[in-house]
Amino acid sequence: MTIALLTDGIYPYVIGGMQRHSFYLAKYLAAAGVRVDLYHTNQSKKNISELEGFTEEEKKNIRSFVIPFPKFEASPGHYIRESYTYSESIWNVFKKQAKVDFIIAKGFAGWELINQKSKGTFLPPVGVNFHGYEMFQPQPGFISWLKSRFLLRSPVMFNMKHADYLFSYGGKITQLLLELGFTKNKILELPAGISPDWLNENPRPSEKKRKFVFSGRFERRKGVEELSRALRKMLTPLNDFEFHFIGPIPKNKQIFSEKIIYHGLITDNDQMKNLLKEMDVLVCPSHSEGMPNVVMEGLASGLAVIATNTGATSVMVNETNGWLIEPGNESQLQNALQKAQEISSGLLDQKKKAAVNHIKENFLWEAIAAQTISLIEKKIN
Repeated sequence: MTIALLTDGIYPYVIGGMQRHSFYLAKYLAAAGVRVDLYHTNQSKKNISELEGFTEEEKKNIRSFVIPFPKFEASPGHYIRESYTYSESIWNVFKKQAKVDFIIAKGFAGWELINQKSKGTFLPPVGVNFHGYEMFQPQPGFISWLKSRFLLRSPVMFNMKHADYLFSYGGKITQLLLELGFTKNKILELPAGISPDWLNENPRPSEKKRKFVFSGRFERRKGVEELSRALRKMLTPLNDFEFHFIGPIPKNKQIFSEKIIYHGLITDNDQMKNLLKEMDVLVCPSHSEGMPNVVMEGLASGLAVIATNTGATSVMVNETNGWLIEPGNESQLQNALQKAQEISSGLLDQKKKAAVNHIKENFLWEAIAAQTISLIEKKIN
């Protein structure tokens, strides 16, 4: 079987959750013997022809097509125009290649290909993955709502309507797609995965001083503002904790306290793994998400998780391994932080062990790749 994977980048040549997912999907499909035509781009100074992170055996099953991603002058909607132009470049290369059995199009990477299909061009089945479909989820502010409503929804809906299948991570994402009018037969439900080298099967025993961590970009939908307000209320002598921020949090948004530590952006996997292993609880207070990598990495590292019930987060987080709260609910967030602070070390260690086991049993990439292959084979046979 040959699968074309169209994406706007793979890790480490482009940094982001979707790009990391694209890397592992290509890697584990190739490891399973699937031939992968990989259409991607490079935003780094690395030599992309080396396909860093892939074994030599995996590379034998990958044909790499590197497509330049255009950069237009910044203006409202420039990302949409760039994305469509990028999809045109992908189509111009794709149409000259040998036939494939199935196409996985991530984000807008398959836009022009889907446009051609809508006009009657014969193509194999196309499955689109917009990951969290966040533009249809509730937004935390007027600007975010405006961007989602008037810039993103229309082109995303075009791609969704004219694709043969829509990928969903499950949870609230499948529910959202059904509410948008798509049938169950069109939805391919597959969770994201994680590589086994993230597993920390002997989590650090909890101590009285609790260590919390947030990892992510500073943007409104990530819930950093609500988290910062909740933390300020926890800064009392009775609460013995450390809170670590990983990511580029602006200086004027930081809290000045010896209990709160800002590490800045960390891109090195080993550094991230080592830091997470020293923590007790990961906090993900996002207003909207897909299936956040950081939650899966936290669970695999042996951390209990406080997360908002958005996207497919509920597929990963439950009462056995953490606390699930409603997005944007600051009082619930503060309450969950306080519970994690006050819970006994023994009960917290149970949650941490359950976190690792949940990932090990359900979300390792080898198993997810096998599920992907099986699901696609059923659709093309």
